[in-house]
Amino acid sequence: MKIEDEIKGEDFVSVQHKLRVNLNFTYLWTQDQLQHFFAGYGLTAQQYNVLRILRGAFPHSYTTSQILDRMLEKNAGVSRLVDRLLKKELVIKEVSAKDKRLVDVTISYKGHALCERMDEEMKQVDSIYNNLDLEEMDQLNHLLDKLRG
Repeated sequence: MKIEDEIKGEDFVSVQHKLRVNLNFTYLWTQDQLQHFFAGYGLTAQQYNVLRILRGAFPHSYTTSQILDRMLEKNAGVSRLVDRLLKKELVIKEVSAKDKRLVDVTISYKGHALCERMDEEMKQVDSIYNNLDLEEMDQLNHLLDKLRG
């Protein structure tokens, strides 16, 4: 559906304005679809992002600053996210052996198992992109990379 139809006919002052609105609208639409999925597991998108980062490091750990460096959303409160995941027993948090001022965070076996279950259903979530064929997806990925320079 065209962006003009989605937002009920706003007049855009330029192509750049239309692109900005369209990208923002599409981002929010995609996030809404994903939030419903994550809520079914009692997670937020940011918590899932932390789990995926830690799963990539498994069996090793990352400090909270290393997690933040790898996160999609750089303004997320990593310590709070980790503490919420700790309460759910999805991560393990320990004082760093190398630097007592830091904590090392590792995904737990329970967290790893949850990610594995979610991977199976993520294919259904990815169906939101089915209006594009594979070539269009590649092209869009290329254009988005190009946009960021």
